[in-house]
Amino acid sequence: MTNCLIRLARPGLGLFLLAAVTHAAEPLPDKSRFTLLNPTPRELMREMATDRPDVNDSPHTVDAGHFQVEMDLAAFTYDRHNPDGVSRRVTTWEAAPMLLKIGVLNSTDLELGLKPYATSLTVDGATGTRTRTQGFGDLTVRAKINLWGNDGGETALALIPYVKLPTASTGLGNRAWEGGLNVPFELDLPHGFEMGVMPMFAVLRNDNDQGNHGQGGGALMIGHAITPAVDALVEFIGLASTQRSAPWEGVLNTALVWNVTKDWHLDCGVRIGLTRAADDLNPFIGLSWRY
Repeated sequence: MTNCLIRLARPGLGLFLLAAVTHAAEPLPDKSRFTLLNPTPRELMREMATDRPDVNDSPHTVDAGHFQVEMDLAAFTYDRHNPDGVSRRVTTWEAAPMLLKIGVLNSTDLELGLKPYATSLTVDGATGTRTRTQGFGDLTVRAKINLWGNDGGETALALIPYVKLPTASTGLGNRAWEGGLNVPFELDLPHGFEMGVMPMFAVLRNDNDQGNHGQGGGALMIGHAITPAVDALVEFIGLASTQRSAPWEGVLNTALVWNVTKDWHLDCGVRIGLTRAADDLNPFIGLSWRY
């Protein structure tokens, strides 16, 4: 399993090393003086970047003194196939899960992930028993620290450490503190294409609630504009666990983003599970805005 994690991380790490060697700084406006209490002027704000609809987070932060909201208007998850081969169907609806962001420095923002309400229905295929759980979800606290490329350049890199707080209602979470680190990297490709690579590392609670295990993997995204206002992307996500006999998760994500204005984005897409350990289907519609 350790070798598997190393193989998953190696392509992303190689790209980071290449970018570090070839990265050349260009003259940019000095925005280091702007903070939460001294906001960046509108004319100096960078192009709006979001951490949705792809799993790849953006390496770009929210400008100092400004706020950004990214949320699902509707999110549905369906799962029937599972690695245990159990006859079970799980459907979940989430109401307005969101990520709230505030720029505190030119290269740092703070983020809070909320899941105000979710309802999940599990149907046992053998007995027909139906179990419904509903309520508030877990909270996630994150910080995004851009290392380079925030205001220009062909590459950008950031660190996103995070902690999950066990606030979910019974049946909707594992009642455990968990955390990890995402390392989003972005590269402009020829002919208007864009690539995102994000190694992901986390410490999670074991399924039997005894001890913890590591999880590692990454996401690879390729995007391109199909009109001046509409972008399309395709993404592959792979995750592997150090937990004994745990299967790996593979997901294919496709989405469209409509840049309504420079401060408003709409998106829609679907994530499709490629392995039994992943949810089978997850269509979504989302909205992001900043002010």
